[in-house]
Amino acid sequence: MDIKSSLELIFPIFSEELIRAIESVALLKHYKQGSDLIKSKQNIRSTILVLKGKVKVYREDEDGNEFLLYYLLPGQACAISMICATRQETSEILATVTEDAEVLLIPLQAMSTWATAYKSWYTFVIETYQQRFDEVLQVIDQIAFRSLDERLEFYLKRNAKTSGTTTINSSHQEIASDLNTSREVISRLLKKMEQRGFVKLHRNAIEMVI
Repeated sequence: MDIKSSLELIFPIFSEELIRAIESVALLKHYKQGSDLIKSKQNIRSTILVLKGKVKVYREDEDGNEFLLYYLLPGQACAISMICATRQETSEILATVTEDAEVLLIPLQAMSTWATAYKSWYTFVIETYQQRFDEVLQVIDQIAFRSLDERLEFYLKRNAKTSGTTTINSSHQEIASDLNTSREVISRLLKKMEQRGFVKLHRNAIEMVI
């Protein structure tokens, strides 16, 4: 599928004029699972529109401990890359492909022009900021007000929702890294959830029981 057809299908909010503008400047890139889209302290020169796949956006401390912020799916953009590109700042987050991805890279110069030239782009940017803000607030609420077992349940439900499936293909270690805890703790909590009939555990996969 070409860029124009992909945009029409995945970003229905975009006007025909905006789609033509994006098509004229966007760089189409393919990334394999495990590839880094954004690294910490990287200079951001463009924003990311996801056409296919799944991207994990997270923070990392000096010891390499990770903390999940949100996932990017087809039809979404990275709000933090938008902000960093606009303000010409280096990134304070990382973005890694968790499912083979196809993305469009939009240069900074175009973004600045489109904000006033195309209402559909302006609306999309505002909605992107709002969505990401709401997701980060949910994460903060989980940290501040919820126990780890409640955070784990929220994590699993959010992953199932974003993936559109009841099976979460993540290892206990990957989940532990996202929640900034140990694999042993996650394994113990998942075992309890299985005993209560909330999940079924498989090798490197967790099935949510609806």
